[in-house]
Amino acid sequence: MNQLDLHGIKHQDVQILVEDWVLVHQTEIPLRIICGNSARMIQLVDEVLLKHQIEYRMWQYGVIVIDEI
Repeated sequence: MNQLDLHGIKHQDVQILVEDWVLVHQTEIPLRIICGNSARMIQLVDEVLLKHQIEYRMWQYGVIVIDEI
């Protein structure tokens, strides 16, 4: 499974990083985004995915999985 780990990434860089990564890897489903225990990081990723109308599931707290785009 292709994954993006956001540990160590600054909040201000999350939107562009997640957006670019998801769009580049959209043919490699499923995708996993590791947000960690930061509620703010999860919220930022959620905002990006909602912007692009991408549905996801929270596999466990802090781990977002995209099964289809």
